[in-house]
Amino acid sequence: MAATDDDAGTDTTKKTGKRDRTHWLYILVIVAVVAGIVVGLVAPETAASLGVLGELFVKLIKMMIVPVIFCTVVLGIGKVRAAASVGKVGGLAIGYFLVMSTIALAIGLVVGNLISPGTGLNVPHDPGKGAELAGEAESAGGTMAFISDIIPSTLFSAVTEGNVLQALFVALLVGFGIQGIGAHGESLLRGIEALQKLVFRILIGVLWLAPIGAFGAIAEVVGDTGFDAVIQLGVLMAAFYITCVIFIFGVLGALLWAVARVSIFKLARYLAREYLLIVATSSSESALPRLIAKMEHAGVKPATVGIVVPTGYSFNLDGTAIYLTMASLFIADALGDPLSIPEQLGLLAFMIIASKGAAGVSGAGLATLAAGLQSHRPELLDGVGIIVGIDRFMSEARALTNFSGNAVATVLVGSWTDSVDKNRLNEVLDGDRPFDEATMLDDDDAEDRTTIDRTARSGAPTAG
Repeated sequence: MAATDDDAGTDTTKKTGKRDRTHWLYILVIVAVVAGIVVGLVAPETAASLGVLGELFVKLIKMMIVPVIFCTVVLGIGKVRAAASVGKVGGLAIGYFLVMSTIALAIGLVVGNLISPGTGLNVPHDPGKGAELAGEAESAGGTMAFISDIIPSTLFSAVTEGNVLQALFVALLVGFGIQGIGAHGESLLRGIEALQKLVFRILIGVLWLAPIGAFGAIAEVVGDTGFDAVIQLGVLMAAFYITCVIFIFGVLGALLWAVARVSIFKLARYLAREYLLIVATSSSESALPRLIAKMEHAGVKPATVGIVVPTGYSFNLDGTAIYLTMASLFIADALGDPLSIPEQLGLLAFMIIASKGAAGVSGAGLATLAAGLQSHRPELLDGVGIIVGIDRFMSEARALTNFSGNAVATVLVGSWTDSVDKNRLNEVLDGDRPFDEATMLDDDDAEDRTTIDRTARSGAPTAG
């Protein structure tokens, strides 16, 4: 899933000296999952009645779907102009991000189909409720009616009525519209950024109820299916972690060696401290300033780093992409209602757009997952509660994969645009030019992030 809220966590911790409280959420979720398993095994009848807690949490997540999708897509599309305006570097970066995100989504689908971790669980769900949710999508009229329904009655009705595809369509129009009005669109982007902060702040508050939702959902599932549910959830987690490792050291590693003749293992060793920071915070964004500094130290030109890294944090979410498709397949299989191949391809196309901008905030990935299910198979939306219990434990793998993808992308784009000093890069990765921690500036605050964003627009060097 997505990373934790860096603005609310890492920055606040450094400015006030207070410890980030999100680590308590981990502990509470662990306790809730264990308690849910125990109740499900010891008192299955009681556990079945606790499922309402999971349903209520899912309703809260569903409430946040449209505003999250609208804000992230508008900002993602609206800011493309900033990266693309610098020419070759921005164009190559965005093209590469779209291709790699698609590949990551496809890998998630392939692995999910191969292992089918949710198959056999057959978690009971309310078919009447599912039919009610799916009614609009399955109404008479076929494909053309479905396409026609994507266009809302008014520009604002898509946001207020909660139709995900309509909200996505409007977000695309608004994003491209902001692009078209040039510099005048900056004030609109700032306004939507402020709205996004409000939405994510609400979402963060909702996520503090995750332990309650996880307890109810896990208790009900274990009560209905026995210990098999625990095993299947463990299989999903293990498969996801293994897939992320293969993606980093296999797919990204092979591409990095083929293009730049750089070893992914040496790059990972060079970024070891950043990996530890990400594991500690569950946030790839917490290591963003250090990645910028280290990539510049490794010989990539500051202008290239200033474009590729910030843009990649919105457009190059490989770990999140793998998670979205694998989790969707798991939910469908667990509910005994698998996704057909055409539905999987449609889901992939939706996720390519909807996943942009899901980095940096805990729960954005969960909301995007719910949005994908609601847009394609709304009767499966209740199954999101099953994932809640393990979502937090998959966030480290998502964040590490997202971070690795952006580090590799920086070297690749630098190689394609001849903006990397290969000799220096090799010396740094070989350990002959160690990174001086004393020169690492504190770029975590909002002012420095603004500088990074301005750098992406202008192509000017960053402070490192």
